[in-house]
Amino acid sequence: MTAPSVTGADAPKRAGAGLETDPASFRDPSGVVYRRDGTLFRQISEAYAPNWELLLSSGLHADLVGRGWLLPHEEAAIDQRLDESAWRVIRPLELDFISYPYEWTFGQLRDAALLTLSVQSRAMAAGMMLKDASAYNIQFHEGRPVLIDALSFERADEDAPWIAYRQFCQHFLAPLALMALRDVRCGLMLRDFIDGIPLDMAAGLLPATSRLRFGLATHLHLHSRAQRTSTRPAAADRAAQVKLSRGRLEALLDSLRSAVEGLRWEPTGTEWAEYGETTSYSQAAAESKARLVRQMLDRTDGDWVWDLGANTGYFSRLAADMGRRVVAVDGDAGAAERHYRYLRETDGTSVLPLVIDLANPSPALGWAHRERRSLVERANADVLVALALVHHLAIGNNVTLPLVSRFFAQLGRAAIVEFVPKSDPRVARMLATRADVFPNYSIDGFREAFSADWELVDEQPIEDSERTLFLFRRR
Repeated sequence: MTAPSVTGADAPKRAGAGLETDPASFRDPSGVVYRRDGTLFRQISEAYAPNWELLLSSGLHADLVGRGWLLPHEEAAIDQRLDESAWRVIRPLELDFISYPYEWTFGQLRDAALLTLSVQSRAMAAGMMLKDASAYNIQFHEGRPVLIDALSFERADEDAPWIAYRQFCQHFLAPLALMALRDVRCGLMLRDFIDGIPLDMAAGLLPATSRLRFGLATHLHLHSRAQRTSTRPAAADRAAQVKLSRGRLEALLDSLRSAVEGLRWEPTGTEWAEYGETTSYSQAAAESKARLVRQMLDRTDGDWVWDLGANTGYFSRLAADMGRRVVAVDGDAGAAERHYRYLRETDGTSVLPLVIDLANPSPALGWAHRERRSLVERANADVLVALALVHHLAIGNNVTLPLVSRFFAQLGRAAIVEFVPKSDPRVARMLATRADVFPNYSIDGFREAFSADWELVDEQPIEDSERTLFLFRRR
């Protein structure tokens, strides 16, 4: 089953006075996630009790939490239950922001896949296994992937196959292979296929040379063919009787790990992967901009900064160095991948890079549009930082300045926004190949458009440039 996706900014369905159930919890009969008076709980059903007791008594839970691979929890009183079906109640550590696999960089999805395999290996050593291998069961916490669903484990019957094998291939191996061997933007297919990319589709889209890779030939191409065959009743009966020894299961995991580790993608060739945050500035202008951003951040409060159009993360890290926690959003997969790699190499724990096109942000998905929440529904920013972004939305995507203002106001309480005029070389190049149909795109038009949603706190020119930084407070 897939773990629900509750954050402080979510508004789950109300179950009763002071109670709110998570919209995605219906998929997991082992235990529903809910809030009681704003506090996050999960109740465990009596049917799952034997598996929960084994998880704890075997030492597997303590082992995984100690390694930082599983999100910890606290025991809660049974009177905090949602309903009478509860056997036990726990209070999981609550994450401030939930991201989704279709928003991750290649490296993030790859690291999440490797963590899932590592958790399965530890589970096997304790006589258990992951009953599901959903990418939605992984989140990024303090810079690293972590399993958030403690109810994903069950006792492993002797010689039983890994029941989550197909799900792992659909949620991890198929998208990673397509991203590495076809186009990194294939990761966006996970928005349409939230239960994972169908193996027959992945096999058909991969280049013929992928068949020469043992792992992909086995786990995608042959697996896809076996899947089609098993839809026939006789073949399905035979498949249900297949037994795998412990040694064969370990070999399967080793093969999957080799297949994942063998997939590589270098963040080059995308539009902004080679573009630095200070490329369009002289040294004096770059220093002035950094100084002004620091000063404006100092005048804001709260923990969370959302860096919109973060590129490779220079200003995200600036905010993190000032003690803020940062969600760094950029639509370019190469730039975001470079950012993630830098953070991983430097043990950065305060910044979460994500691949999101702000002109087409993540929508609400799943059953009744409630399982996976839109970017706006997850918004909880104290401060937005939108540097060298507005002209890309307004001129590059024809989004009017009032619409940009309104969208920003849905995301945060304060905003540091850079305005780049038409006379700037970057904007002039954008307008060189198209008609200028933006009569209101001017600094005065910008001020007027943003005044509907924001109170102007400060306005400062960036030295040695024609650009201006604004500090706003939401009305």
